[in-house]
Amino acid sequence: MNRLQWRGEQITGATVAIGIFDGVHLGHQAILSKAKELSKGRGLIVLTFDPHPRQVFDPENAPTMLVSLERRVELLKQHGADAVVVCDFDREFAAKSPEEFVAEVLVKQLQISGVVVGENFTYGHRASGKVGDLIASGKVHGFFAEEVGIQEFEGAPVSSTRIRDAVGKGDVELAARLLTRPHRLDGIVVHGEKRGREIGYPTANLGYSTAFNSVPSDGVYAGWLEVEGNRWPAAISIGTNPTFAGERSSQVEAYALDQKDLDLYDKNAKIDFGWWLRDTVKFDGLEPLLEQMKNDCDKARILTRG
Repeated sequence: MNRLQWRGEQITGATVAIGIFDGVHLGHQAILSKAKELSKGRGLIVLTFDPHPRQVFDPENAPTMLVSLERRVELLKQHGADAVVVCDFDREFAAKSPEEFVAEVLVKQLQISGVVVGENFTYGHRASGKVGDLIASGKVHGFFAEEVGIQEFEGAPVSSTRIRDAVGKGDVELAARLLTRPHRLDGIVVHGEKRGREIGYPTANLGYSTAFNSVPSDGVYAGWLEVEGNRWPAAISIGTNPTFAGERSSQVEAYALDQKDLDLYDKNAKIDFGWWLRDTVKFDGLEPLLEQMKNDCDKARILTRG
């Protein structure tokens, strides 16, 4: 079974950076930068894994993902990868010993000249292989291996867990600093209750998987809505809209500022979160809600265009 799927030209003699790279955040970018430097022009391959190992071994407690696989590949290439190799991860693959992983994947299939990983990297059955083992294996098989230390930002380590925590608390500004770009949700624009259209604020309702997407906490945000190459400043609402009666599931809705006649249904959409504006609250009727929505849009307009 060929578990390795190449995204880009197949190259040999390259340096490989290995990791899940969920988010391709500042810490991951440091690994990629070091690997690119050490490749000395012979090419940089990024080996990543899908699904996340915890989705295989502990699905009920698996983390939500910061980016889709397609977005991860796109970002890895933006940050220096000449090719991305996606490894299908399952229990059979996880059962490989550290030496089998090195000999079969790195040496035989990828034919690498070197490997760069983060200092907390583990591999092989029960994560028994450590960075020191990888360095030793490299000496046997004729490739170099180096580690990159955990990066810190604003007094704490940079990690996907820290970013997910920030997103979950609505701190999308911290998340953006750690990611070096706004946190994004991807999905399909679906039909909603159309209340926004009725009151003069037509919104794009995003359909997405809650099992895999890291969704910010309920609230109102400023950011951007992008559909088919068109990108608009937007006011974004997450929640149940408690002002209106009736049960309603939490939704992610984006109003493209000053756009009135957009037909976005069933199209792929991207929502980028720039700033938290306020909590979701229940208003005493439509008029105070409309007044607040105008204020939200005014703030979003200044932030996104300033």
